Amino acid sequence: MIAELGLAALWLAAALAGLQLLAGCLGLTARGAVLGDAVRPVAVVQGVLALIAFACLIAVFAVTDLSVKLVALNSHSMKPLVFKVAGAWGNHEGSMLLWVTVMGMAGAFVALVERRLPERTMRATLAGQAFVSLGFYAFLLLASNPFERLSPVPAEGNGLNPLLQDLGLAFHPPTLYLGYVGLSVAFSFAIGALVTREVGPAFAKAMRPWVLGAWIFLTLGITAGSYWAYYELGWGGWWFWDPVENASLMPWLAATALLHSASVLASRNALRAWTVMLGVVAFSMSMIGTFLVRSGILTSVHAFAVDPQRGTFILVLLAIYIGGALALFGLRAATVTEGERFAPVSREGALVFNNVMLSAILGIVLFGTLYPLVAEAMGAKVSVGPPYFNPMGALFAVPMLVVLAVGPLLRWRRDTFARVRGGLVIPALLVAAIAIVLVAIGGVALLPFLGLALSAGLAWASVLPLKGRNLRRTPLAIWGMVLAHLGVAISLFGMSSESAFSVEKLVAVRIGEVTEVGPWGVKLDTVEPVAGPNWTALEARLLVRYGADGKVTRMLPQSRSFWAPPQQTNESALLTRWNGQLYAVLGGEAPGAQGEGRWQLRLWWKPFAPLIWIGGVIIALGGLLALLGRVAADLRRISARDKIAYRRERQGR
Repeated sequence: MIAELGLAALWLAAALAGLQLLAGCLGLTARGAVLGDAVRPVAVVQGVLALIAFACLIAVFAVTDLSVKLVALNSHSMKPLVFKVAGAWGNHEGSMLLWVTVMGMAGAFVALVERRLPERTMRATLAGQAFVSLGFYAFLLLASNPFERLSPVPAEGNGLNPLLQDLGLAFHPPTLYLGYVGLSVAFSFAIGALVTREVGPAFAKAMRPWVLGAWIFLTLGITAGSYWAYYELGWGGWWFWDPVENASLMPWLAATALLHSASVLASRNALRAWTVMLGVVAFSMSMIGTFLVRSGILTSVHAFAVDPQRGTFILVLLAIYIGGALALFGLRAATVTEGERFAPVSREGALVFNNVMLSAILGIVLFGTLYPLVAEAMGAKVSVGPPYFNPMGALFAVPMLVVLAVGPLLRWRRDTFARVRGGLVIPALLVAAIAIVLVAIGGVALLPFLGLALSAGLAWASVLPLKGRNLRRTPLAIWGMVLAHLGVAISLFGMSSESAFSVEKLVAVRIGEVTEVGPWGVKLDTVEPVAGPNWTALEARLLVRYGADGKVTRMLPQSRSFWAPPQQTNESALLTRWNGQLYAVLGGEAPGAQGEGRWQLRLWWKPFAPLIWIGGVIIALGGLLALLGRVAADLRRISARDKIAYRRERQGR
C-alpha cells in the first residue's frame, strides 16, 4: 500500500509539473494572466507530493518490503537500519527520485518566498523549473519506476553494495544533489530572465542565494565524497581524476564562477551576459555529470545504471535542456545589455580573470573526461589521468591563485597595483621563504613546490580584507569571503604536502614483528576473526609509536567478507596527529611456503593530509556565513521597505 501511495503521489506531482509549465507559459500572455496566478500554489503542491513519494520510498526500505523490486535488489533484512534508509538513494531509481524531490521542494520554496522579481519573470522562472522537473518525472515513471512490484516475492534481498554501506553514503549523495538542484534553480532564473528580458541586478539578487547554497552543498559533497573514498576504498588516495569524481567537480567549477559573476551583477550591475551564460553552463555540467553516472557508460561504484536505454533517455533530456537553453541565449543575447563598465585593474577585473581561469580548468576537465569515452566508442582505448589533468590544470590554477590573493584588496570600478603593493609584501616574503626552504630540502616536484609556496602567501593575503575594519561590525559576507579563501589555502597546503612528503610501505610481517614507515614504528600484535551485523572479518591489531619516545597506540584495520551481496572489502585504519595521518590496510596472508605466517600490510604516512578536508569544510563554512549575511541583509531591506510603506499609508489617512 505504501508503494502504491508513493507511485500515485509521483504521478500527481508529474501532472502538476505539466500544469505549472502550462500556467507559467500562458501567464506571460495578456489572456492567460489569470491562469498565471495559479503557478505559485501549484509549485508548492507539486513539491509536497514529490516529498510524499520520497518518504514512501524511505518507508518501504526501512521495513524491507521485498515485494518492491528496488528494495529486493538493494536491501537485506539483516542490514543495519541506517543503511536500509541510506539504501533508498544508494541506487539508480532512488537517487533520481531524490533528485526530483529536492527539485520540487526547491521550486515550492521559490514560489513561497521570492518577491523581488517582477511577477512575469517569476512565472517564467517557475515554468522553466517545471520544464526541467517534467523531464525527470517522465524518466522516473516511464523508464525507472522506483515503486515497481516484484512477483514472486523473494525470501531475502540482494543487499546494498558493501562499499556503499558506510555513513558517508548517508551524507555524500544528498549534499551533492542539493547542489545540483540548486543549480537547476539558477538555470530556471536565467531562463526566466532571458524570456522576459529582465537580466539585471534584481535577477542576480534573486538567483545569488540559490547559487551560493548550491555551491556550499557541492563543496561539502565533494569533500565528504573524497574522504569517503580515501578511507573506504583502502587505496590511500584522496583524488584520482576518476570520471565520476570529475562529474562532481565540473559543476563546482562552473558554480564558483557563477557565484562571483552573480555577485558582481547584483552589486555593481556588470557581467550580465557572463552571469546568464554561466547559469546555463553550471546546470549543463550537472546534467553531463548525471549522464556519466547514470548512463551505464562508466564502470564505477558510483555508476548505478547499466541499461543503455535509460542512458539514451538522459542523453535526450540533456540535449533538450542544454540545446534549448543555448538556443534561447543565442536568440536573446542581443537584448542583454552590457551593464556598467570597469577598468581591468579593479575587483571586477580580478573576478573576470579568475572566471576565465575557472572556465579554462572546466574545459580541461571536461575534455579529459569525455575524450576517452569518445575514443572508446571509436574503437580506441585511451587513458587520461593525473599526467594530463595536473599540469594542464596548474597552468591556469597558479595564476588564478595569485589573482585570488590580490583581487579582494582591489577597489571596485578602478584601482592601481601601487595602492595595494604594501599589503602584499608579507605574502610575497612568505612565498619566497617557503620556496627557499623547499629548495634546501630538495626532492620536491614542481607542482607540490608551487602549491606549498603559494598556499602560505594566499593564507596571509586571505585575511588582509579584515585589516583596518571593526571586526564586530564587519559584514558576514566579508567574513565568508575571508574564510572561503583561507580554506582554499589550507586545502592547497594539505594537497601539496601529501603529494610531496607521503611515505608508502608494502610489507609482509609475522606476528610480533616491527616495521617502520616515516617516523612511525608499527608492530603486528595479533590477527583475529571478528563479526559484524552482516559481515565477518579478519582484524589486525597494530601497536604503533610515533618516534622513539611516543605513546603506543592501537590501530585495527580489517579485511571484511560481506554475505549480502558476497564481497570482500578492506577497512582501513587511520590515526591522525596534528602533523599528518598514519594509514594502514590489512591484506591477506602472504602466499607460498616462505610467506607462511606472514601478513601483508600496506602503510602510509601522509604529512598534513587531513588539512585537505579541513580546508574543504572551512570553504563551505565561509559560504554559509556569506549566505547568512546576504539573507540577513535582504530581511533588513524588506523590513525597512515595509516600515516606509506603513508610514506612507498612515500619512495618507
